[in-house]
Amino acid sequence: MRLHEAKEFYGIIAFATVGGVLLNFTGVDPIRALLWSADINCVIAVPIMAVMLRLGTDPAIMGSFAIRSRLRNLGWVATALMGMAVGAMFAAM
Repeated sequence: MRLHEAKEFYGIIAFATVGGVLLNFTGVDPIRALLWSADINCVIAVPIMAVMLRLGTDPAIMGSFAIRSRLRNLGWVATALMGMAVGAMFAAM
């Protein structure tokens, strides 16, 4: 690891640690924050999965490592299932 990369890495770790310590002094319930972060990650995962599948199947980008049809189909099934889970989450709210 190069020196500037190490500084950036440890800077991010320090920033996150200080943020976590400061969060302890607020009125934020940590379990509620954890649940909110899981909900946000669930919603964001669907478009990220779709974009990654589009990029992964493009031979102009991936060359000989492009995803073949079987894995592509499984990826779209997983993306659709994740989308349905997001829909069910919003329906349950």
